[in-house]
Amino acid sequence: MPTTAIPEVLPGIEPDSQTDASTELDPGYLVVCWNDPVNLMTYVTHVFQVVFGWNRQKAEKKMMEVHNLGKSLLVREGLEKAEFFVHQLQKYNLHATLERDAK
Repeated sequence: MPTTAIPEVLPGIEPDSQTDASTELDPGYLVVCWNDPVNLMTYVTHVFQVVFGWNRQKAEKKMMEVHNLGKSLLVREGLEKAEFFVHQLQKYNLHATLERDAK
């Protein structure tokens, strides 16, 4: 009759607890919208509402930052989601860029 093997337990093997999880996190990416002389302010507000799902008040606030300051930091996200937002804004002919967060 065959015998069953008994599993060996090797001493001294422990999980590595010396890793720092904060260094492994994605630092985040910033979606920036830049001012342009082409698009109307109402159109930019509408696009922000459509792309980000913001209410009119928040979309108007961000649009005014773009208008008055020349640019506005819209959101901080992971790489894939930030790229998605930039492409969506560009689809609506807004000048949007992606920047790596310095933090």
